[in-house]
Amino acid sequence: MRILVLGGYGLIGSAVVSRCLAAGHAVTGLGRDVRSARWRHPDADWIACDIARLAEPEDWTTILTGFDAVVNCSGALRDGPRDDVRAVQAVAMRALFACCRQMGIRRIVQVSAVGASPDAPTEFMRSKAEADAALCALDLDWVILRPGLVVAPVSYGATGLIRGLASLPVAFTRMPSLRPIQTVHVQDVAGAVLLAVEGGIAVRAQYDLVEDQGHTLPDIVAAYRAWLGRPPAPLALPVSSWLLRAGFRMGDLVGRLGWRTPIRITALRQIEAGIDGDPTAWERVAGSPLSSLSESLRRMPSGVQERWFGRLWLLKPAILATLSLFWLLSGLIALTHLDAAMAAMTDHGIDAVTARVTVLAGIFVDLALGAAILVRRTMPLAALGMAAMTGIYLFFGSAIAAGLWLDPLGAYLKTLPGAMLALVAYALADER
Repeated sequence: MRILVLGGYGLIGSAVVSRCLAAGHAVTGLGRDVRSARWRHPDADWIACDIARLAEPEDWTTILTGFDAVVNCSGALRDGPRDDVRAVQAVAMRALFACCRQMGIRRIVQVSAVGASPDAPTEFMRSKAEADAALCALDLDWVILRPGLVVAPVSYGATGLIRGLASLPVAFTRMPSLRPIQTVHVQDVAGAVLLAVEGGIAVRAQYDLVEDQGHTLPDIVAAYRAWLGRPPAPLALPVSSWLLRAGFRMGDLVGRLGWRTPIRITALRQIEAGIDGDPTAWERVAGSPLSSLSESLRRMPSGVQERWFGRLWLLKPAILATLSLFWLLSGLIALTHLDAAMAAMTDHGIDAVTARVTVLAGIFVDLALGAAILVRRTMPLAALGMAAMTGIYLFFGSAIAAGLWLDPLGAYLKTLPGAMLALVAYALADER
């Protein structure tokens, strides 16, 4: 079969592409940025396209030509500079399903989510429900799969946060209004998609892909902590409702800078609502239950890379904030003490005009880099710029006042750790 997988490089989509390729199918992935996907899955074809722009059935006609089945694994947690939740999950999907009907593509697998309903607390769930309803209304061989919290070897979204929390020496307790969360292993989801595509299960049906028993978020974090090979957290810290919401609202502000952090109010509302599905229908057609959380974790041996990631996931925002503060303060202090900053040059024979221009240029660069390191799109270049500018400052500073290398306060030496920290930030630039 020729299968089109929307969102084929995402957490679920990537597993679906791999499973369908292994089964001998011809697979094409579609998404906004497929450059790295082409390297990860060279046996698949790839179409670079922004799904949010495909709002009418005719927009899909050329894309869908020649396919036998469509699998939708695309999605967005909440609106942001790069994401429009309803455009991706509802409007574009209505157009896609209508075009499939017009072109005679009968087999459609919609990867939705447990809890998707018109009255759900988040736009993510409401738009998923809208797409599900549109598909159910069509006379096609559709299957809707509704996974719970997806557990996978790779970190993605909420599981990145869980790994970070599991790496802290503190266990957060007494979180208010936390309902049970049911998980599912990503390979179980990919296997269910393949069964649906190949006609191995009943069509025109919806299936919740979840384990039998749910867990609270602290229990899931504790399970991940054990998976990482760490002892139980030595400290317990109660978390109040207002503190939890303040932290997640801060995540919303970070999201406005282009970061896809899972620490959002949308995610908190979903955590509070719980992820509670009914696996009965799936167990009936599959003949066995899906993997429990403990079984899913046993399927993913952990090593030093997971332990590094867990700690670095939480250190990354601290690193970026520290670098931003350092460079912004450097620029602002020099700006408010311009004469003193110039004196460092004029005392060594540089004329006043050249000193003023040089200092003002340095202040501008410091402020620009300090601001750019906070923005997702410009962060990698800003990190490299910080390391490069440190080298430039040291080079020209050494030419003017080489003796400062021996300064008891380490005027030059103290800049080297900052440059290395900038290179660490650059190494952590990738989000997915």
